[in-house]
Amino acid sequence: MKSRGISPLEVERQLALFRHPPPFARLVKPAAVGKGIHSISPSEQAELLDFYEKARKKGRLQKFVPASGAATRMFQTLIKFLDRHWTDRAALQMRADENDPEASKLLTFMDLLPQAAFYDELSRRLNERGVNLETLLREGQYKEILDSLLSASGLNYGLSSKGLIKFHRYDAESRTALEEHLLEAVCYATNGDGKCLVHFTVSAEHRGSFQETINRVLKDYEKKWKVRFFIGFSEQKKSLETIAVDLQNLPFRDKAGRLLFRPAGHGALIENLNDLRGDIVFIKNIDNVVHEKWMEPTVLWKKLLAGYLLKIQDNLFRYLKVLEMKPVSDVLINEILLFARDVLWINLPDSFSTQSPEEKKLKLRDILNRPLRVCGVVPNTGEPGGGPFWIRDSHGGTSLQIVESSQVDPESQEQQKCFRSSTHFNPVDLVCGLTDVEGRPFDLRNYVDPEAVFISRKSFEGRELKALELPGLWNGAMADWITLFVEVPSETFNPVKTVFDLAKPMHRA
Repeated sequence: MKSRGISPLEVERQLALFRHPPPFARLVKPAAVGKGIHSISPSEQAELLDFYEKARKKGRLQKFVPASGAATRMFQTLIKFLDRHWTDRAALQMRADENDPEASKLLTFMDLLPQAAFYDELSRRLNERGVNLETLLREGQYKEILDSLLSASGLNYGLSSKGLIKFHRYDAESRTALEEHLLEAVCYATNGDGKCLVHFTVSAEHRGSFQETINRVLKDYEKKWKVRFFIGFSEQKKSLETIAVDLQNLPFRDKAGRLLFRPAGHGALIENLNDLRGDIVFIKNIDNVVHEKWMEPTVLWKKLLAGYLLKIQDNLFRYLKVLEMKPVSDVLINEILLFARDVLWINLPDSFSTQSPEEKKLKLRDILNRPLRVCGVVPNTGEPGGGPFWIRDSHGGTSLQIVESSQVDPESQEQQKCFRSSTHFNPVDLVCGLTDVEGRPFDLRNYVDPEAVFISRKSFEGRELKALELPGLWNGAMADWITLFVEVPSETFNPVKTVFDLAKPMHRA
């Protein structure tokens, strides 16, 4: 514990959560347009873009990319075949004809392979072995292709970071997800002085490879796009790892008798975001990035999300300054109440009306003086994952939050039905306002719910264990922020979840 900077008291708190898990989220209803989700009209766009442009010129913008995820899950279907002997096309076709879904997937992958952005790189690596990729594909011999793509002696994609995988093909090059995020940042996070601030959270084992990629492309990109990049990296803190337990909720020990601690998920990155001490920060997952050919709507809606946040923040700051005055009229109190209810979707309890003027001022200051996040949500087309919901909070009121499937009671048919009826999906595409009315960065650690966790099943050294997971920067971990949802078009959302996505037409010119 000491080597990680974790106190015994914190470990005891975590063990108590295994014994007495926090309750599931209590869904009231899905958020919908006009009922928790704002739809930006064409007539609003000019004003919001003006808010964005003023902040850009003042140097308030930067981008934060959670990029520590490994690509293992993307390639898991292919990894299964590395140790199998039947990887030629004839054997695979026979199994596919017998309704073997994995064999069918591998055949599909080999058919799509020439379209993938990493095809040329894979071809060069095979040529170094004295083997021709086109010949292997034509003859249906796939074993060496898989080995060269996935293993450490080849491209090592089976153990690479998602950010270092070739995502998109262009006429003269192919770009990794890391490189595509740099281009996105240029388009909406370059400040008035030409500086473009981008921060990536990475895993320790991949940090060197990220830096190598940056060193390789940075000078050319700065010249091509006429910007100066300021790129930072950070790793998830060891002090935020959580203890694992066995199936009897006792501390899990490895074969050497040591306690096992595990990364707690994206929610732990709140510390990395806090250390950034940013002002207006764009957040977007590493695997959600579009080809340059389709960049225009993504850039427009990023600017609109930021503009909407800045407009809301402008009102928040104005009201907070007014609340410092003495006295504040009932008319103004009612104006702020309407703003909280109709714009921020915050309903105060009935007891508010019976409080004294000073108590009302203090309550309204507490409500408005918080970090702000505007989350873009896309119409739900059956994507797995979380969405925006009205939930019942611990005080009996309701609030807006992103809810993941793991946070919903699996035994409740009513709650599961409510979750499935979501109208919108969360693509992890948000803009955050991280400073207070005086321009000082909030201490984001004060706005985190430490019990917003769920328990997952994992394995280690062939044994089952249970682990605590923080849901993510975009949902329960940030429950005490002011959270607003804005509908964005689905063409701004282009995630890569599996290797098959990399060869879809959307991912190539």
